[in-house]
Amino acid sequence: MRRRNSLAVLLAVPVVTSVLVLGDPAAGAPDTAQATADYTVLVEQGASRAAAIEAISAAGGTVTKENSAVGALTVRAPAAGFAAAVSASPAVLGAARLQPIGHFPGGAGAVSKRDDVETEHDSSGVSKPLPAPSVGMDPLDGGQWGLEMVRSDLARAIQPGDHGVTVGVLDSGIDATHPDLAANVDVGRSRNFTVDIPIEPNGNPFDGPCEFAGCVDPPAYDDNGHGTHVAGIIAAAANGFGLSGVAPGVTLVSIRGGQDAGFLFLQPVVDALTYGADIGLDVINMSFFLDPWLYNCPDNPADSPEQQLEQRTIIAAMNRALDYAHDHGVTLVGSLGNNHEDLGHPRPDPSSPDFPFGEEHLRVIDNATCLDLPIEGNHVIGVSALGPSTTKADYSNYGLEQISVSAPGGWFRDFVGTPRFRTNENLILSTYPRQVAFNDGLIDADGNLTPAGVAAGAVRFCDGGTCGYYVPLQGTSMASPHAVGVASLIVSEYGHADNQLGGLTLDPRRVEQILLDSATNHACPNPRLFSYQNVGRPAEFDALCEGPLGFNGFYGDGIVNALDAVTHGES
Repeated sequence: MRRRNSLAVLLAVPVVTSVLVLGDPAAGAPDTAQATADYTVLVEQGASRAAAIEAISAAGGTVTKENSAVGALTVRAPAAGFAAAVSASPAVLGAARLQPIGHFPGGAGAVSKRDDVETEHDSSGVSKPLPAPSVGMDPLDGGQWGLEMVRSDLARAIQPGDHGVTVGVLDSGIDATHPDLAANVDVGRSRNFTVDIPIEPNGNPFDGPCEFAGCVDPPAYDDNGHGTHVAGIIAAAANGFGLSGVAPGVTLVSIRGGQDAGFLFLQPVVDALTYGADIGLDVINMSFFLDPWLYNCPDNPADSPEQQLEQRTIIAAMNRALDYAHDHGVTLVGSLGNNHEDLGHPRPDPSSPDFPFGEEHLRVIDNATCLDLPIEGNHVIGVSALGPSTTKADYSNYGLEQISVSAPGGWFRDFVGTPRFRTNENLILSTYPRQVAFNDGLIDADGNLTPAGVAAGAVRFCDGGTCGYYVPLQGTSMASPHAVGVASLIVSEYGHADNQLGGLTLDPRRVEQILLDSATNHACPNPRLFSYQNVGRPAEFDALCEGPLGFNGFYGDGIVNALDAVTHGES
């Protein structure tokens, strides 16, 4: 999961029926010196909406938007005291402050907050040629060991993915102009549920200067790169150009909930999930944790009463949105996270809240009540990350409590003791926006690789006057889309016509069962307490793998297997 340099209001486009804009939340957006703020207010289950609105009004708030699917109201209200006042009403479950829209004073770029796990790469500057692809694969697929591990390269002869199957990428957006994605991205149904935040409330650069009017990016645009990378793993087209994804025939829809800076906040994510459900998406990928809390705790003593209330609201709103999507036929898949810990035995969290900057504090995490969202939310299939040797990557979270399956996520430090140790070959190569590659210093203004780009393993592929760019990354963010690709192949192979919304559909419980049953079992290492100290990691990375061959904390039900999924899914 990435935080970038490696993510609210609706766009002025046709909106989902469950979201109603009652005002203009962007108009006159407050800066941090003003005495008003925006909140997500959650109506109590079974309570009267009118009573909740009356309580909001009594506390000094005005409703500007409504998501009726989850009972969430966006409210402009006094910055001080509103959350506690409105939550005193029996009609209101709680309130969480929306992240404000700041004014950028000019000049500086976006804050650098990359996830070092994802961008670890060879710094030698030596470019190694990619292996030749198998017959019927795209030119760069010889380096796609992840496709081979999940047997997508064999499955596509039987089922490459049906274009009537739609996959939502809930991320930083998708660059729909990329030559390997253009044919598969449904721009018309893509939406952006975020507004750029140039600076965060404490005055630090955040998303950087706004590129478009109103600080609202187009629906299929990605100024971060994470979402485009994820999209390519799922469904880069098998078009004889560049590389291909696990399910190269399915349709991608960008349901953007992530900021340019890589953060994902409650309201855009909830709106993206309910919108995706309403338009009939079959699968949604969620390679992120929900900011600003790594773990949402309803009553952690280290947090203030307002922070506790905010986290209770986040837990309830997210689970309502996940329930809504699942009940509308969406298979939900998420990354386990890059914090190298057993999610059933979480360590103390020193990183939250991560927004606004500088307000984090140490919290002891109670596993019984605290949730890492969305992965510990309802109906989410959890995916751990593997290196090319099938070893659990050192950074990957794990544990019997949340894992479902495992998949290729890349591991730079795989194959210790061999020439392949600490090489870019061990990462996951996928699509990347040209503008972001330029911003990152990987290419120059003419589109040629820079020395930094060569060292990072970036690839430029051209055919005639058309060029595409590709970057290797690692993380559970890369593992989840491999599983999503297989899930979308399952819907393609076994789904039935959706007479109401078009395309194909399949009950997410059936999709999950086939995904788990077709996964290739993988035993825990021996000894079960696996040490990563020989690859340069401290002892805190040591991981205990619990469970038998059929289901354990490193691999879950096994490594996702596209070929078995499309050939033996009904057996």
